[in-house]
Amino acid sequence: MLEPISRRSADSEPARLKLTACTGQHLGDRTEQQDRVGIFTSRRLPDAALFVVADGMGGKTGGAMAAQQVMSTAKNLFAEYSVGGSIADLLTEIVKEAHLVIRLSALSTEKEPHSTIAALLVQPHRADWAHVGDSRIYRFRGGKLTSRTTDHSYVEQLVTEGKLHPYGANSHRLSNLLTSALGTNKQPIIDFGSAETLVAGETFLLCTDGLWHYFSDAELAVVLATYVPRKASERLIELARERAAGGGDNCSLAIVKLELPGDDEAAAEPSELPVPRF
Repeated sequence: MLEPISRRSADSEPARLKLTACTGQHLGDRTEQQDRVGIFTSRRLPDAALFVVADGMGGKTGGAMAAQQVMSTAKNLFAEYSVGGSIADLLTEIVKEAHLVIRLSALSTEKEPHSTIAALLVQPHRADWAHVGDSRIYRFRGGKLTSRTTDHSYVEQLVTEGKLHPYGANSHRLSNLLTSALGTNKQPIIDFGSAETLVAGETFLLCTDGLWHYFSDAELAVVLATYVPRKASERLIELARERAAGGGDNCSLAIVKLELPGDDEAAAEPSELPVPRF
């Protein structure tokens, strides 16, 4: 578990929040895991954490390589981040550098690697995020969805234009067609979001389409409100596997929950925050 983080409440009295987090992955019904997920800390910003999910694409080994390059780039740039610098600039740099590295790898390996990215940086007083592609970031408060990222996909574009009902998006034959990704011959479209006040009970979920494809927003809210992060991760993957019925994609997620210390001691198990795999 990360050390408690502090914030100022409405009456200016210091409050302490406990940040509990976990990651989860499943191969699904694929032969290779091309998703990557990581939790990173920095000595220069000891009371913050960076959460990243990437869904690699590009054939055998190409997708995994692209997603891994996203992780390595995020880890290195966060470690170099200077306190007081712009978080939006940091997230932009991570996306652009990862995009460039993947492009260069494509030239040297004769592969076509691409990747999505969903990145969330949580500090004592706020959270900031950015994404490219269809890996999502959800924000829940009090068991209800308050926001989620908008996919960079053809189907999401149809929904936005009113040409497709949201309920038909997941079953659309072109549901996996992206309009922006890292490593393509176009500069990635980056969408940003932020939460300037964090309160106990807020939960963030980052995940690839191998997970969110099988759930409504309301279902995700119920699971995340019912279980501590580690148990919620296990339950979501279990349900996704059942609903995939033998045709599931790689499935990856990171869950970040903010609580008052002592609210739920079960959530404070050390296994809630796995050491990043590198």
